[in-house]
Amino acid sequence: MRTAYRRLAVGALVVALPPALTGCGIGGDDQPAERPGRAPVEEASAKARERVQAYLDAMTAKDVAAGRSQLCAAMHEAFDAAATGPNGDFADHFEVPQAQITDIRPGPQGLQVSTAVSVTSGRQKLTRPLLFTVTRDGADWCIAGEARGNPPSPAASP
Repeated sequence: MRTAYRRLAVGALVVALPPALTGCGIGGDDQPAERPGRAPVEEASAKARERVQAYLDAMTAKDVAAGRSQLCAAMHEAFDAAATGPNGDFADHFEVPQAQITDIRPGPQGLQVSTAVSVTSGRQKLTRPLLFTVTRDGADWCIAGEARGNPPSPAASP
């Protein structure tokens, strides 16, 4: 008799469990569960590309205000002090005829966007790599950092 009750209990559990798990996000839809405050990878990559491209376009056009608007608020003071200085991104003594995004990958502080920026000054033309860090600040995305070079290559698997 105990065996009959156990079989009945197991059968009831098997019938009741799948709908219960679907309500918990296990089983059911193949769609990933949305995480509040965290954007999907595709959106993050698109927003990072959009912000950096707008900054590169501003550099090419020498539009300081448009460049500043792509930065996180914490960077505004440093940007204001250096943007049009001798080594600033918007300095008058050089032109930016071409700038392109070469790579986007996750980094420790946000998405790292690698770029190649061509700069001309007189007859000299140089192409330099710049690395931008893009992060989410509240509901919006912004550039949180800029450095020379590219991110280190991911470690090779043994």
